[in-house]
Amino acid sequence: MIIMRSLLVVCVIATAIATGCSQTAQKSTDQPVVSQTIVPIEVEKPDYVWDGKTIEKPDSVWQKQLSPDQYYVIRQAGTERPFQNAYYDNHAKGIYYCVGCGLPLFSSEHKFDSGTGWPSYYQPIRPEHIGSDTDLDIGYPRTEIHCARCDAHLGHMFNDAPQTPTGNRYCINSAALIFKKE
Repeated sequence: MIIMRSLLVVCVIATAIATGCSQTAQKSTDQPVVSQTIVPIEVEKPDYVWDGKTIEKPDSVWQKQLSPDQYYVIRQAGTERPFQNAYYDNHAKGIYYCVGCGLPLFSSEHKFDSGTGWPSYYQPIRPEHIGSDTDLDIGYPRTEIHCARCDAHLGHMFNDAPQTPTGNRYCINSAALIFKKE
């Protein structure tokens, strides 16, 4: 029983490493799907300073507002596939907002190509717009990040980007974002 349990843990960790926010993800030729909510939401101005008030909604409201992919990512802490998402290869100038509440999260000025297949940023627009927790779901600790206002799961933050000014890589699911061109 102990051997089977150990083997299961090893398989789960290996699978998570192979499919997670890794630096060695393989590029796909599939076209990404643009992220948009079913029920349009208003986004804040890019220089908006969050007042600290949180937004809470029942799951039934989230399910009506969001597409199934968005709901899976931001409400169930899911992960979309690398290189098959709306913004990993987006080079337009603009602001990335939370798909759940419209809070400005990231700027294209801080976006870089990490080679992982997910949009990556070296810092948020405002640190207070991002919350974090320790995620142990795949057997080792990672920093899970979420929208501070509506608690939408965004992705993870790693300190493995020495080529950036901060050394950080915010590895974000496109399904958690709305992009507005400047």
